Amino acid sequence: MKSHAQAVIIGGGVVGCSVLYHLAKAGWTDIVLVERAELTSGSTWHAAGGFHTLNGDPNVAKLQQYTVELYREIEALSGVSCGLHLTGGVMLAGTPERMDWLKMAHAKGRYLGMHTEIISAAEAKRLMPLVDESRFVGAMYDPLEGHLDPYGTTHAYAQSAKLKGAQIVLRNRVVDTVQRPDGTWDVVTEKGTIHAEHVVNAGGLWARECGRMAGLELPVLAMEHMYLLTEDMPEVAEINAATGKEVITALDFEGEIYTRQERGGMLLGTYEKAGKPWSETETPWDFGQDLLEPDLDRIAPSLEVGFEHFPAYQKAGIRRIINGPFTFAPDGNPLVGPVRGLKNYWVACGVMAGFSQGGGVGLALSNWMVHGDPGFDVWAMDVARHGDWATLATTNARVKENYSRRFRIRFPNEELVAGRPLRTTPLYDRLKADNAVMGESYGGEYPLWFAPKGAEPKDVFSFRRSNSFGPVGDECRTVRERVGIVETSGYAKYEATGPAAEAFLSTVLAGKMPAQGRISLTPMLNPRGKLIGDFTVGRLGPERFLVIGSGPAEQYHMRWFLQHAPAAGVRIKPLGSRLQGLSIAGPRARELLQGLVRRDLSTETFPFLSIATMDVGPVPAIVGRISFTGDLGYEIWVEPDCHRALFEALWRAGQAYGIGHFGLRALNSLRLEKSFGTWAREYRPIYGPVEAGLSRFIRWSDPTFIGAEAAQMEKSSGGALRLVTFAVDARDADCIGDEPIWRDRQVVGWITSGGYAHAARASVAMGYVPAALAGARDGFEVEIIGERVRATPLAEPLFDPSGSRMRA
Repeated sequence: MKSHAQAVIIGGGVVGCSVLYHLAKAGWTDIVLVERAELTSGSTWHAAGGFHTLNGDPNVAKLQQYTVELYREIEALSGVSCGLHLTGGVMLAGTPERMDWLKMAHAKGRYLGMHTEIISAAEAKRLMPLVDESRFVGAMYDPLEGHLDPYGTTHAYAQSAKLKGAQIVLRNRVVDTVQRPDGTWDVVTEKGTIHAEHVVNAGGLWARECGRMAGLELPVLAMEHMYLLTEDMPEVAEINAATGKEVITALDFEGEIYTRQERGGMLLGTYEKAGKPWSETETPWDFGQDLLEPDLDRIAPSLEVGFEHFPAYQKAGIRRIINGPFTFAPDGNPLVGPVRGLKNYWVACGVMAGFSQGGGVGLALSNWMVHGDPGFDVWAMDVARHGDWATLATTNARVKENYSRRFRIRFPNEELVAGRPLRTTPLYDRLKADNAVMGESYGGEYPLWFAPKGAEPKDVFSFRRSNSFGPVGDECRTVRERVGIVETSGYAKYEATGPAAEAFLSTVLAGKMPAQGRISLTPMLNPRGKLIGDFTVGRLGPERFLVIGSGPAEQYHMRWFLQHAPAAGVRIKPLGSRLQGLSIAGPRARELLQGLVRRDLSTETFPFLSIATMDVGPVPAIVGRISFTGDLGYEIWVEPDCHRALFEALWRAGQAYGIGHFGLRALNSLRLEKSFGTWAREYRPIYGPVEAGLSRFIRWSDPTFIGAEAAQMEKSSGGALRLVTFAVDARDADCIGDEPIWRDRQVVGWITSGGYAHAARASVAMGYVPAALAGARDGFEVEIIGERVRATPLAEPLFDPSGSRMRA
């Protein structure tokens, strides 16, 4: 075993071996994988081995597509068979709502280059004869469905890595990871210590325990997962003889089951509602290639539905029941990337669908380690999407919920309930008393919309316009006609102070830094010139800046800030819940606020993009003349113990001006009406500032910021894409994001976000099209739930195109 390595990968499952292979392929050969037992000894060896390309996030779906296409490569290189069975598969819809969901998934696949097909229940029966077609309303066929041999695939990765110079050490448990003062690591094993520049935690079932060695509590939990193997079935033999092929895979959402052929019989697996966690606090190190005790009673409800939907199973004998643990993150997606505050410590864990996602995870992480960037958008997998609020108890509650909902529909207006409420502001009870329907973001509770008095504050889940449509419209009109108030505590807040604060911010941010008492808007770019952030920066003093960004990206952005902060001269810290916020917006916002402050708020003395400290009623506050609604408005920031008093002062004074609540859904409608983009939708690491329409915010004359060279290249070339706002001829369903944009009978782009602009009375959507089409004014369509409707590009925002209201 080596005493020194460029990187040590902990864990010899399919994910660890994929990371090892991709690092070796990228040119790192001084790398070692250390495994406590044998390769595949955790969850990998007992996996069902299925793979598919479907995922709720299109960027993850693309990585899953890459994973499936990778298997031929590693087979050819290693000479080891992956046991690949590319059978194709059907996803079965038992309800109209599920059929709508499949139509939306099929539409996403159009612009990802996938070749799925929406088919009838009769066609699904023809492709998969074991189905009782009377139980279904339709299906989606995917030619890239199938299954493989978990053992062979893992060894194909491992052998391919070894052929490129990587080393694998088996039967040697890592017992500690200790970081040296220079940022390198001592990986302490039972057989000695390896000094490494980088450590990768791909510990699988033991990722949590490996993380604890470095002081981390990673949000992962193992769940028991069962599948059964039938004895040989004559129906299977008949299908094989008639078609000359295997029985294709099938996924039955209503039965919460998946099935495929296994030798002469069938494999049937479940994601039952009554999911059971395994080793909730600590995974035993002596757990090896072991299985858990089967519990047919727990999966009986799913099996009963399965037997109805696949009648031949009623007569089949059970040959074997497999029950083994698999790890999950709270939202079901992997945890990948560098960990904030730990130099060169990387994670690749919580990869429940290892044979669908393992290749993509290995590619993304190797790119990140070698080149400093994953090379594409991996936000949905980034470990930074979970903050310190994702404690052991919260993680366990949410993983259980996610497992039980694995095959259930997640509607666009559906908020999950496990582990809530967790982080609440001083206004939580006050807003609930006013009939707020609360949503969750980054562990915090915030009002989505307000139900009318006497009505139950509850969402009716739907892909179409639901019961919140009318009340949200009222909230939007309150803002546009009078004045509305919304809680903004969910934004991420940072304070940068010190003599080098301006120089630091000028390095990490691509826009100009404001003068004292002023606000500037600025993107943040990675070295490839792509958007990794969108911020409001207010200067409160010569060496003091308040930076406001997207709430869910706080850990993501702090990781970047700390990575690039100088050793001295600046302090950058997240303010989190230590600074709470409210925003007022609308034509009467100034009148309202002027009655509560001593400072003159006229345009001449406190114009648009001003910021200052002042008392608002009895409360010391920071007030910024800015609003995400695109209207006249103010953002007001206070310490938590003054938050309630600030609200009450504004609410009482606002009665004279017709004040009303508005929530995050109304805010989304208002910003779409103004063509304002937002982080994680319009602004992501696959778009450049020119493409996103943010050129006016870039410091082109002083290109010393990160990503400047790449941004200049984009400016010179014009970029490949353009962000466009469309008015959509929608009926009872609006765009929500990820819908394909059509022109001339071809998919030419995709929608990033959409909704209904209530004040303008128009369905609106934002999306990217090729730059060459950005000037076209007709011929576009958007596909909404399987139906293509006309989409008209807008030359200017629906609301206040001149910005006169915003600057009034």
